[in-house]
Amino acid sequence: MTARYELVGSLQVPLPPAEAFRLFTARGEEDWVAGWQPRFPVSTEDDTEPGTVFETDAHGDRTTWVVTERDRPHRIAYARVTPGARAGLVTVLLAEADNGSEVTVRYDLTPLGPAVTPQLEEFAANYPAFLQSWQDAIEEWLRRP
Repeated sequence: MTARYELVGSLQVPLPPAEAFRLFTARGEEDWVAGWQPRFPVSTEDDTEPGTVFETDAHGDRTTWVVTERDRPHRIAYARVTPGARAGLVTVLLAEADNGSEVTVRYDLTPLGPAVTPQLEEFAANYPAFLQSWQDAIEEWLRRP
């Protein structure tokens, strides 16, 4: 039986939500995610507008993303589909914290077939380290001159 994976975790970003929000947008992630190059099938000025569609080829998988919600600077959500692999939602919540922002990231993923379940099980088991890698990459990017 195929399982649905609902994962929630947090990271710290040393910027207030008004500045940190951009880091979790299609174009903003280009700053700190190696290999992240979103492509927009329709030209768009605002990559956070609900209904905006973009594609990525990160980690060897082509994924189609759709912005489903935006409440700048507190929330952005995406639907995502990687054909033959997984589909679901990604929601990013930003809240004021003592040293910037507490960022809560929720993944709600369903494998698109039993062969993909082991990959999602591994992703779930390593989810805290995955979010720590985001925090480390953002901090490294912020230190660059």
